[in-house]
Amino acid sequence: MQRLTGFLNTLGSMILTLFGLSVLTFFIGRVMPTDPVLAAAGDNAPQAVIERIRAEMGLDQPLWVQFGHYLNQLLHGDLGRSVLTSNAVSTDIARFFPATLELATAAIIIAALVGIPLGVWAAVRQGKWTDQVIRVICLAGHSLPVFVLALLSLLIFYAVLGIAPGPGRQDMIYQDMIPQVTGLLTVDCLLAGDYDALRDALAHMVQPVLILAYFSMAYITRMTRTFMLNALSGEFVITARAKGLSPARVIWRHAFPTVAVQLVTVLALTYAGLLEGAVITENVFAWPGLGQYLTTSLMNADMNPVIGATLVVGCVYVVLNMCADLLYRLWDPRVK
Repeated sequence: MQRLTGFLNTLGSMILTLFGLSVLTFFIGRVMPTDPVLAAAGDNAPQAVIERIRAEMGLDQPLWVQFGHYLNQLLHGDLGRSVLTSNAVSTDIARFFPATLELATAAIIIAALVGIPLGVWAAVRQGKWTDQVIRVICLAGHSLPVFVLALLSLLIFYAVLGIAPGPGRQDMIYQDMIPQVTGLLTVDCLLAGDYDALRDALAHMVQPVLILAYFSMAYITRMTRTFMLNALSGEFVITARAKGLSPARVIWRHAFPTVAVQLVTVLALTYAGLLEGAVITENVFAWPGLGQYLTTSLMNADMNPVIGATLVVGCVYVVLNMCADLLYRLWDPRVK
């Protein structure tokens, strides 16, 4: 009963948060210093055409009426229509989001597999040279802008050394050759049985994935180190050492399980940050994902995709936070 009540409370909080997010995105779209009517009609359109398009878009009505129409569209899954692509925004997002999802998923897996052991190692070796090296690496990951790393990577590995493919998701020879089933190119290549296209897709993923993974790994490592330092100073760890248990058993069987629960939130927020924070990386590598779609729409004053993409990213944050809360309730016996 307590778990059901906790789940309902979490669900209620999620619904309220989504409603607040929809309100925020609506009013942000209305106060932006761009006119979506001019974006659709053009700067030199006659005034009569501008007024007609404004009426067709419902922008001539009072603000509260516009907001009511906006909520009604959201309830029906309608995010409007893009001026640039002439497609429904939901259709465009469904086409572009899998590329971002593929990039972020690969990056968070690498970041977690590398960052968590590094954080544990740094905590165990606190104050020693290995700890200092790991901390410097993490500091560099936090300090260097992503676009600098991306441009340096393209310059060195593509332009100078020629050992990495250029920008894009695939070479021209493989463009539109793989049937889109899931939208995840690597998965679609496997389903099609085209392993040459799969190798090409993986080669194009290496640079953007490693840059995003490095940026995320720096944060995960620092948080893991902090959590482990607190755990290693706990009385239960001191007791385990006094019993003569091996250092590996003390670290991984006693200290780390308490840290793993805390890392759930860290990984969830980092993953959500990758899904919305890959905008710069996608633009540098010409990666056809949600970030590039959002940037292109914003630069062309196409506000429906901007609002729709922002709302989707916000929903991702809310859903991942809810999943983290549910995992807390399942894994941590102290949370009822």
